Amino acid sequence: MSSSNVSPLAPKGGFPDLPVVGGVTFASAAAGVRYKGRDDVMLARLQAGTVVAGVFTTSATRAAPVLDCEAKLGGASDGPAAILVNAGNANAFTGHYGQTSVEELCKAVETVAGVATDRVFTSSTGVIGEPLPHDRIIASLEALTNSQSPDGIKDAARAIMTTDTFAKGASTVINVDGQPVTIAGIAKGSGMIAPDMATMLVYIFTDAAISFEPLQAMVRGINATSFNAITVDSDTSTSDTLLVAATGASGVEVAGIPAFRDALGEVMLSLAHQVVRDGEGATKFVSISLSGAASDDDAHRAAMAIANSPLVKTAIAGEDPNWGRIVMAIGKSGAVADRDKISIHFGDILVAEKGWVASSYREEDGASYMTRDEIEIAVDLGVGSARKTVWTCDLTKRYIEINADYRS
Repeated sequence: MSSSNVSPLAPKGGFPDLPVVGGVTFASAAAGVRYKGRDDVMLARLQAGTVVAGVFTTSATRAAPVLDCEAKLGGASDGPAAILVNAGNANAFTGHYGQTSVEELCKAVETVAGVATDRVFTSSTGVIGEPLPHDRIIASLEALTNSQSPDGIKDAARAIMTTDTFAKGASTVINVDGQPVTIAGIAKGSGMIAPDMATMLVYIFTDAAISFEPLQAMVRGINATSFNAITVDSDTSTSDTLLVAATGASGVEVAGIPAFRDALGEVMLSLAHQVVRDGEGATKFVSISLSGAASDDDAHRAAMAIANSPLVKTAIAGEDPNWGRIVMAIGKSGAVADRDKISIHFGDILVAEKGWVASSYREEDGASYMTRDEIEIAVDLGVGSARKTVWTCDLTKRYIEINADYRS
């Protein structure tokens, strides 16, 4: 990917230096699933006893790999585990062939890498409705198994990209009772991004020790305020997968430790924000803080209505402070609202209140604010105490170009 094509909202400095996580190794390869001249498959191998938790798309048409991963979570087996991911083909809406592909891949990993099939988690991302050429992936497994490295996570992050313009990674190290615990994760995602979760693949690794039930509860809870609080285009994918693997290599038990939950939340939120920053064609990163709602559901509903509105998003792209479109989005959301109690801020600029434009507001101030790369919109419905923050990006002509040409 040439630097000129990288999103202007990409983190400065490129892909971060992620620490090695004990108990996990990585390798990537060019299997030729769809792309030529680049790695498009990665294999992560996890030591025996690793606990794997996860959350997935709720799409009614979710892909075979998603269904397989869902079924395997919380299994009794405690041998080595593996995560196998390909880009270029989603293995979705391919009938019985999709499940056959998953089964063949899992059996091949067992044969080549010595990981039992019930501990192999597969993910696929890319074009929907085309049979996965799983034989090409199987042909790469020997090389993937033999080239495993504890510091191969950067190449793994690049291998799972589709329309992404930059690889996404985040990490943190905390101390628990004087012992270091490491968390590092990677993600892909750029378009078809909406709650439940999006065309996102996310893999997070920690050397912490924790059993399945508390880890699963933790992941599900954090997901609600991270990956399920972002949107690029309101479209929910067939393939969303978020897996968190705790290898236990540090020997530090973290169940019930708030600092670990906070650290995992920090990594998940960073990756979620990076997905929005790489939204197809995005030039603005937008935070929408909704307060004063009658219920949590209403807060989420109204915030997402604003974040998903094509009219709001195109106004932001055009640097037009058209606050009337925000009012429109609130009104259509179904959330309880009172026109004369709503207030709207752009950053620290009071734009509207009490059913009308604020007397202090100047259009030129709003227009100047909209020229920023990062926009904060705050809305208070004034009818309750519930609140929600979500993140989105603008909608530009480039989004149309990318998706009109996606299969070309």
